[in-house]
Amino acid sequence: MEKEWYVVNTYSGHENKVKEKLEMRVSSMEMEDHIFRIIVPEQTEVEIKDGVRKEKQKKMFPGYILVEMIMNDEAWFIVRNTPGVTGFIGSSGKGAKPFPLTPQEVDKILNSMGLTRLELGNELKEDDMIKVIQGPFANMFGKIKSFDLQNQILEVKLDLFGQETVVEIPLVDVEKA
Repeated sequence: MEKEWYVVNTYSGHENKVKEKLEMRVSSMEMEDHIFRIIVPEQTEVEIKDGVRKEKQKKMFPGYILVEMIMNDEAWFIVRNTPGVTGFIGSSGKGAKPFPLTPQEVDKILNSMGLTRLELGNELKEDDMIKVIQGPFANMFGKIKSFDLQNQILEVKLDLFGQETVVEIPLVDVEKA
């Protein structure tokens, strides 16, 4: 089984509390190899009130969090029985496992937050083949030469006009080939 992203329904306004509780449960039950990332989808909004500019975090989907996990009985039980969780989206209920989000849906949500579903060092390594999915080199394939973890930028060898050229590409613009 491979890890996939699932949408978990929570009490509205309790998303961050549920995230904390779930992270504590994952740690205490040693499920780090089954439940990986828990994200509350948020965007920064700029608000101008009385001539003062304020940046504010706004939830993209109030009452929902995203969980990257390997769906098995134990992981499903831990997430489902976390206080504040009301269920999974994409499940018919009655003990049925939910359907995961598609990679395109996950990319759209995470990219709007400045994140990516790929993890440097864990999923992507030097000399791995990647496909560029957006930007000026979209739909081209290349090999990772190096990466900058801090800035989330890859140096990729691409074949441009019959010549191998190294270009810098943001991590959010690529997927594993």
